[in-house]
Order: sequence, then C-alpha cells, then structure tokens
Amino acid sequence: MPHMNISAFKPLNLPYKDATSSFNFMAVNVMPELEYLIATTIEDKEFFLVVRETSEKKLLLKTDKITRPSATYYAHQGLINYAKASNLEIIDTNVNTTEKNMHLKQDAALKSINDFAEAFPEADDIRIEVGFGSGRHLLHQAQNNPDILFIGLEIHKPSIEQVLKQINILHLDNILLLDYDARLFMELIPSNLVSKVYVHFPVPWDKRPHRRVISETFITEAIRVLQVGGRLELRTDSENYYAYSYETFIGLNKTRLEINKNQEIAITSKYEDRWRKMEKNIYDITLINDETSPELDLSQSFEFQNSNFDLEKLKALHNRTEKFENGFVHFERMYTIGDDKMMFRISMGSFDRPEHLYLILSETCAEYFPVLPIKTATNFKAHNYLSELLNG
Repeated sequence: MPHMNISAFKPLNLPYKDATSSFNFMAVNVMPELEYLIATTIEDKEFFLVVRETSEKKLLLKTDKITRPSATYYAHQGLINYAKASNLEIIDTNVNTTEKNMHLKQDAALKSINDFAEAFPEADDIRIEVGFGSGRHLLHQAQNNPDILFIGLEIHKPSIEQVLKQINILHLDNILLLDYDARLFMELIPSNLVSKVYVHFPVPWDKRPHRRVISETFITEAIRVLQVGGRLELRTDSENYYAYSYETFIGLNKTRLEINKNQEIAITSKYEDRWRKMEKNIYDITLINDETSPELDLSQSFEFQNSNFDLEKLKALHNRTEKFENGFVHFERMYTIGDDKMMFRISMGSFDRPEHLYLILSETCAEYFPVLPIKTATNFKAHNYLSELLNG
C-alpha cells in the first residue's frame, strides 16, 4: 500500500485545489488516538487520505482502505500532491514519483461498482471471472472470444493493474475489470443474463470459512444470474475446499453437477503449472443451470427522508452494533467535520458479506460517502434499518 512516514502533520486550509487534485474537507477521529481523513478528488476519483500515528510514534500518511481507488496511480498522486501542498517533511516513502505508466493512461476497462449499479452493461454473451489473479485465463478467453464480454473481479490491486496493462497492450475491448467483493456484486446482476461464472483457485480460507466465495447464498445468486444452460465452474487444488464445495452444491434442493479431477484446460495459471509439477490434484465442480429466474427488482432508493437530525443524540451510536433479520449495522468509528458535521465509518448488510462505507451527517442532511451502497435486497433492508436508528 502506498504510504509516507512524515515527521509532523501540517493541515491545509480546506478546501484546497492545485492543478490536478482537490482536497475538500478533513474528518477527525473522536477517539484519543490521532487519525485524520482528508477527502481527496483526482480526476473523477474520490477517496480519503489518512494520517495516523503508528506504534513507533511516527506519523503515517496513506490512503484509506475502504475508499482507495483501484488504480494506485491516483493514490500515489494524492499523497505526493498533499505532501507538496502542505510542505511535509518525509522521513521515508514507497510512493512512486514517476509518471503514470503509458499502458495505464487508458483505463476505460477499469470500472467502479457504481458504473454497474447505474447501468449494467449489455452484450449478447456475458461471462464473469471471480478472482482473476494474474489474468492468464481471463485474457486468454477474451482474446479467443472477441464477441463475448468478460467481467473480471479482483481485490488485489497489483493484479488489476497488471491485467489492465495487458488489456491496453493487446487492444482488447471486451473486458471490464472491477475491484469489488464478488459475493456482493452477484446480487447486482440482472437475472438470466450470464452464460458462465468462473471461480478458479479461490482462497481456501480453511481457518475463516465464512470468507469463502462459494456458499449457499453465492450459488443461489449464480443460479439466478445464469441463463438456462449456463455454468458455474469451480476449479481448486484444495481437497478441503473441494469437499466443502461439493457438500454445499449437493445440499441445494435441485442440482445438476459435473465432477472432474485433473482435467486439462486450454490455459493454466502459473500456480496451477507449479502444482502440477508437484503432482497435486486439481478438482473441478461445474453446476449447470436448468431454470429461468424471476427478474431482479432494485427499484428502491438509498435516500434519507428525514431532514432533522440530533447530532448530539446520534453520538450514542458510536461502537454500537444493531441487528435485524439476516443483517446488521455496526458504527465502527466516529469523526467530526468542522463544527457542524459528523461522520461514521459503518459496516452494514449481511453478516458474511457486509458493505463498508462512510456516512456524513449534519442537522439537516445524511449522505453516504463517497458512493452509495450497491443495490441489493440486503443493503436496502440495512439502509431502512439505519434510517430508523438515525431517527431515534
């Protein structure tokens, strides 16, 4: 993660603008430990820079994990521009001060979750790869199927940038990339739209199974988004993950599966090449969808109707977790913004795939920052419950 160790923090007089950046406001953590969030805009990317005291009593300037843009170029630029504008003394840094990589100057393939929420892309055939890693399989499929739209999901930012470079080098126009939790993304996809969902070599999460991509909920959503005859393909080298996934698939009321072991495919990842040399087994489970699903209804909104908030009373929500049926809202941290606003960092939604975001409040307004939650049934329930909490 790009960061700078600095000797002292010098706040700017906000809002502040230079040639390429805008620093809009600063939020201050109410807890004793030092933490400032600086709202930053570069081009159309909005995110927070964070100033925090480390265990070594140094000051760390970095980008916020929740709002950090997928292309690390923007994070680097935000850090560099803020340090320059406020004349910070930098002790050490891993921030790249070079120009934007020529192969990253075009980032049309890199999308945000809001791009999909506002208008899901249309194509005659759409396929999705969850956790594309090095991108070998995704790039191979796109090169060999130019009439098919591929959507690749990955949360490892260096992998995203590497694949984005290859997309631009190869001049591919049938791949869209997204840095987002695939479990949440599935709930946003229109029904009966996708021909294939690839889940190749997901992290096994043997010690934290609730974080696994494959679950009854994920499979149910996959069935909804798949066309009749569409396929969900799981490929794994983990015998534990295979056994767990098989039990999850077979536990559904109606399932048609294909099971294969050490099946050859057209393109393999570098990890699979290594595992084959080690003579590890590779397991495939493929679900074939046989049903047409009802259309998805995402017509609700994330607006807050009340325009009269008691900020002093709302401070009592700090550190609280409130549960509703199949979901929760947790008020993780509280910040002040100037003299008349406050902000919560919140988690909300379902227990196994929560949404993390910020909520800014004044006496007359409540709004999510920097983007709205994605439109899922669980998030709408969480939003309605949050509205009730804010209204007392």
